[in-house]
Amino acid sequence: MADDPVDVLIIGAGASGAAVAWSLTDTKMQIVCLEQGGMPNPQKFPTTGRDWEARRLGDFALSPNQRNLPADYPINDDASAIKVSNVNGVGGGTILYAAHFPRFHPSDFKVLTLDGVADDWPVDYETLEPFFAQNDRMMGVSGLTGDTAYPAGKAPPMPPTPMGRSGRKLGKAFNERGWHWWPSDLAIASQDYEGRAKCINLGACISGCAQGAKGSVDITYWPEALRSGVELRTQCRVREITVGDDGMATGAVYFDENGEEQFQAAHVVILASNGIGTPRLLLNSTSKLFPDGLANSSGLVGKNLMFHPYASIQGIFDEPLDGHNGPHKSILSQQFYETDPERGFVRGYTFETSRGMGPVFTATTGMSWDLIPWGADHHSAFRALQDRVTSLYAICEDLPEEHNQVTLDPTLTDSHSIPAPRISYTLSDNSKQMMDHAMARGIEVMETAGAKQVKTAAPIELAGWHQLGTARMGHDPAQSVVNEWGRSHDVRNLFIVDGSIFVTSGGVNPTSTLQAMALYIADQMKQRLANLFD
Repeated sequence: MADDPVDVLIIGAGASGAAVAWSLTDTKMQIVCLEQGGMPNPQKFPTTGRDWEARRLGDFALSPNQRNLPADYPINDDASAIKVSNVNGVGGGTILYAAHFPRFHPSDFKVLTLDGVADDWPVDYETLEPFFAQNDRMMGVSGLTGDTAYPAGKAPPMPPTPMGRSGRKLGKAFNERGWHWWPSDLAIASQDYEGRAKCINLGACISGCAQGAKGSVDITYWPEALRSGVELRTQCRVREITVGDDGMATGAVYFDENGEEQFQAAHVVILASNGIGTPRLLLNSTSKLFPDGLANSSGLVGKNLMFHPYASIQGIFDEPLDGHNGPHKSILSQQFYETDPERGFVRGYTFETSRGMGPVFTATTGMSWDLIPWGADHHSAFRALQDRVTSLYAICEDLPEEHNQVTLDPTLTDSHSIPAPRISYTLSDNSKQMMDHAMARGIEVMETAGAKQVKTAAPIELAGWHQLGTARMGHDPAQSVVNEWGRSHDVRNLFIVDGSIFVTSGGVNPTSTLQAMALYIADQMKQRLANLFD
């Protein structure tokens, strides 16, 4: 019965929820995971049909406000320069991500010490390294050993995916500039791996991988966790986490697949609901003991939101390149990752390549650039662009600022009348200067590579994929929400394992680091089982 407490209740079945569920199975505890979305069906992914690009504007759109599916909740991001992109369902963001899988650098954990800004993490790269490696094996990462941007010892379990024409062209341009570049680590199988077929270059990674080559947690962590006895309940939307008079979490109130209100009691509650969903749930979980939201004595729940501003640099070439074929990502450059005072901003960014676009997006993008007219020249202008555009994206480190935050909207609700999150986010001068620098350097790369035209934009508006920092970790309860191993300072049986605990954002995609952190927290819990609540 639901009134009988399970040992562990996990809320969210995405990247971090899957990892922590799997890791805790060797304790033999009773583990239940509640997920508001459903289990994805690869047979219904867009890549199984010719309308795959059109579906990226509909049921597989990146924005939940655009998808508007039953599993989604609305997000008021009108007051944000960057709009939220997320996925609700088993696998979470790994269903629609491009599977770019770089790790944080050692410097990312010591930003205050090195650069005098933000804060240092209470953990470091060396502590997380074995969990990075464990996660690489579980997710199935392809890459090339020896990247000088990282400490020695990083060795992906599979060789890199092919660079493609665009990767080779841009790699040569980076060489001519004398700048670092390296084949990207990708959670994409370059060879048959652990029962998964290798990538066959379908070229629509962010629409779900029907081949199963992409490492999404519905096909990596979850099958093993389920075989080990974890119970996964889908289409279960949590409204609040409840607490007893002693200040300990007692479980969660949720709506099941039939819309019926249910309660699941638990001895331990773990939040894995991303940097938007986790503060939303904490702020909605009010009580006499926590009138300002659960675990919010610091007042920092929802604050310090970091998104990663993206700059886009797209080159148009005379010769055909890859088009959309192959994994989206090919190579990266971290030449401008660390702080250089002469640039006028602190911290830095990663250049990541993106091969090209399919025909529909080539046409719509070309028309937005005024390069494809209506009328007699329409088709010839389209042919001049098709398979001839490739991109650099600069993923810029976002520094934590308290005024960038998630709050509860006073009027907007989801289909179960739960308050929707409201986002308030502005770009800092540091981010603006960083994006300007990235666009200037990106233009140099594209022109060196032989682009006849270069188109730039910053920030990319619908690029809120990475939602970080809204329940940050730290030693001081007055300056953080969870401690150095993910346990709430206020509620001793409440843990958080998603991106909301990030102290800084780094200048790379966060999934690899996010999952390593989840595995680390699970390991810390296992080491402390005898005195977990002390």
